[in-house]
Amino acid sequence: MSKGKAYKSPLKRNHGKAAGKRVVAQETGTVRMTRDGFVFVIIEGQDDDVYVPANKTRRALDGDTVRVAITRDRVSRSYDRAGQKTLSHRREGEIIDVLQRSGRQFVGIMHTVGAQAWVLMQSKNMPYDIKVDAEAAAAMGAKRGMKVSVVVDRWERGEVYPFGHLVDVLGAPGENETEMHAILAEFNLPYRFPSEVENAADSISEVITPEEIKGRKDFRDVLTFTIDPADAKDFDDALSFRKLSNGNYEVGVHIADVSHYVSPGSAVDKEARERGTSVYLVDRTVPMLPEKLCNKLCSLRPHEDKLTFSVVAEIDPKGNIKNRWIGRTIINSDYRFDYGQAQSIIEAGGTPPSGTLPADIVEAILILNGLAAIFKRKRFEAGAVNFDRPEMKVEVDAQGRPTDVHQVFSKEANWLIEEFMLLANRTVAEFVATAGQMNGVASKKAKTFVYRVHDYPNAEKLESLRSFARGFGYKIEGALDGAGAAKALNGLMESAKGKPEYMAFEDIALRCMAKACYSTDNIGHYGLAFPFYTHFTSPIRRYPDLMVHRLLSLYLKNGKSADQGYYEMECKHASEREVVAADAERTSVKYKLVEFMQDKVGTEFDGHVSGITEWGMYVEIEPTKIEGMVPLREIRSDFFEFDEERYRLVGRRTHRSIRLGDAVRIRVKGANLEQRLLDYELVENLR
Repeated sequence: MSKGKAYKSPLKRNHGKAAGKRVVAQETGTVRMTRDGFVFVIIEGQDDDVYVPANKTRRALDGDTVRVAITRDRVSRSYDRAGQKTLSHRREGEIIDVLQRSGRQFVGIMHTVGAQAWVLMQSKNMPYDIKVDAEAAAAMGAKRGMKVSVVVDRWERGEVYPFGHLVDVLGAPGENETEMHAILAEFNLPYRFPSEVENAADSISEVITPEEIKGRKDFRDVLTFTIDPADAKDFDDALSFRKLSNGNYEVGVHIADVSHYVSPGSAVDKEARERGTSVYLVDRTVPMLPEKLCNKLCSLRPHEDKLTFSVVAEIDPKGNIKNRWIGRTIINSDYRFDYGQAQSIIEAGGTPPSGTLPADIVEAILILNGLAAIFKRKRFEAGAVNFDRPEMKVEVDAQGRPTDVHQVFSKEANWLIEEFMLLANRTVAEFVATAGQMNGVASKKAKTFVYRVHDYPNAEKLESLRSFARGFGYKIEGALDGAGAAKALNGLMESAKGKPEYMAFEDIALRCMAKACYSTDNIGHYGLAFPFYTHFTSPIRRYPDLMVHRLLSLYLKNGKSADQGYYEMECKHASEREVVAADAERTSVKYKLVEFMQDKVGTEFDGHVSGITEWGMYVEIEPTKIEGMVPLREIRSDFFEFDEERYRLVGRRTHRSIRLGDAVRIRVKGANLEQRLLDYELVENLR
């Protein structure tokens, strides 16, 4: 069992003071623990975390809220994985008090010795095994060797191990259901709804009354359709189209009216708020709402009357918005297309391969595609950042085993839907943020709202990108701060397209970007080049969209501004849930990629260098883009050292250099499924 020797506190008994060291400051923060036992304390509102050695953690565990004494604070130069050089505070300290245990689940393997039981940890954030009550574990059906999830209840001074209780018995290690549930448990994500939530959802009426219809605009006689992925189960947005007598077009963006069915404070609402978002693992969706809502009541299925919240725009043939309307509607979708079907219509230019579609729907898709192209061009002219990375999709069979990994490229049909969703989102944000007039309602001033914001990129990091690109013969013109950075970045990416260094530039540029989040403070959306932007179009799968619908309904009735403090707190919670969901999704993909590579140990692949550190280089292989690491100590042809200034590896004997984007050939050396790690070894450098 890990960490078997007794824990000794590095602190004196007088809480609140560091043991024999000068304290620079005290802060409260959240622990992020490593496999080796040392931790970083993350302090809200501060960029620099506090490093705490393993012997000064005072039995704090990952996710705990602690008070930390900062004993060392100095400026240092550091590099991230992409080679970005930054000046930061190197802060060290020791934890002086555990204020609150996180209550998070840790995943491990059940182990028993006589009448005693432990959960042997496999988590990268938990270096200590956890002792549990053997009788209680047996009563839950936990047997030796099973994978389980456990929560720490206490870890008293002088105890060798923390003590906890089992939350769930996940099953036999290696089985798909076990491993996917383990990932959800690792991120404290539920994989089933409580019975009271399911019962509450089942009790929601499906009847659309005549009174309800009278209060809405009726679009049931207007040509309407949905375009979604082929495997989509819920359809939360639809487009309507009709020509106007003045030569313009009326386009409706219709979004499932989840707020009609989910009341604030209800059991379903509380559960949705807690989840924050649907989670998309490789082989399943963990929905934000129970199935009756997301796949039935609120799914805009064809040939069914559905309640919607809509943005309707009058658009001229040149893509200019002439008029807008926002409000509640009722629709009846005529067609359900997947992206491939819609793309075939676009590529055929009006003659679909089947030849069975009426001319009006074909014409509508072609016109909407033309308008979407105009919107997209205008966005990039306004300074939107043009990153269009192909998505890597893992295909799995009925048992969840990975069978293929391939690239999925966005095409015109994807962009068509994307551009009209963007139009709806920014139209709603503009109405609230500018205190404008809509549907005869005029606001005197902007009101509290939930925005989707994206700050400017880090100018200092972008300067590092400029220096890095210069080494490849590229010159980035102009200032790299504020709105002007987008033009410079787009120009660089266009110049490098199709060349080995393209991926390196894109990786570094992406790491310079701020993270988008939710906030009541509208700072605009840098990446999209929109001064006003929100999330309105996916209330089935994102709780912030549901909040937007509720606020919008209030303001369209000229209601008073909502409490900003409350909604800012809700924005923070939603942003946190989004990050957790994204981490879980990436983890499930990583697990399946390692599983996919298990039978390829010993196989050689061509690839390119995707990252460089002082201990190794990361390589993405072709054509799957699966990344693994080549440890520098295992490159036998030479002793390679990390050249920080030029961000490259240099052979001490041959002076041979390896840089980001270089073509290499590797052999798969190992595939560690538990740690989700791939080890490669260098065969040859092809540059």
